[in-house]
Amino acid sequence: QPLTLELTGRHLKRLPGPVCALGSLQKLYISGTGLRELPEEIEGLRELRILALDFNKLEEVPEALCRLPRLTRLYLGSNRLFGLPAEFAQLQTLRCLWIENNYLYHFPRVLLQMPALQSLQMGDNRLRALPGSLPRMTGLRGLWLYGNRFEEFPQPLLRMSQLHILDLDRNKIIDFPDLVHLKGLRLFSYDHNPVKAPPCVADTVTLVGDGAQELMEAREERLQSLREKTSHILEIPVLLLELDSERNVSQAAPSSCQL
Repeated sequence: QPLTLELTGRHLKRLPGPVCALGSLQKLYISGTGLRELPEEIEGLRELRILALDFNKLEEVPEALCRLPRLTRLYLGSNRLFGLPAEFAQLQTLRCLWIENNYLYHFPRVLLQMPALQSLQMGDNRLRALPGSLPRMTGLRGLWLYGNRFEEFPQPLLRMSQLHILDLDRNKIIDFPDLVHLKGLRLFSYDHNPVKAPPCVADTVTLVGDGAQELMEAREERLQSLREKTSHILEIPVLLLELDSERNVSQAAPSSCQL
């Protein structure tokens, strides 16, 4: 059983010193405690996999946190962060980063050095654009960008065919490009944008937004009709095979059995 410490909701001015001495600690939850900073000693948690620091008052990510060699999940949502330090790139084992509801005006470019990152939650920030080199993040599967300030669909996303989930809810995007070529996409949310029609996506994509339900119902009817037509077409060769089989049996039967 992984060693876990739950301090969520406690009123802490600082992280208690003995916590940083727990060298075998794997999960640490310090959400909603009012923390404004972390001690340098936190880098001693060499086995830490999950660290939850959301709903605090952190204004920066300390360098010591960036020296946690086994960290896979980091929750920094609802703090007072304006960016991430260059040392953040040292977290090469990080797979999941939630940094929603902060003060990010620009995409932290240090994340481009973390191709193993799979889940990136950046909703409710102040982003207006994404860097052209974003497709470098080849491991990314889920990207949440809801509640930002995009007025146009970010073009770098058109080159991220590996994405499974893309959330652009609550932005100011008027028009969406054709997204059919994003072969990996499974869920796309565009709700609460001033868009006139649902975006064009592959039939395997679930849409969330104005007009999405009607579009998906029409899609299902079309696919059902296609399946029925296909099944009829497939029945023809089956019948031909059956007739051919009967003919072969008739030809192989003894002459005394034939009329």
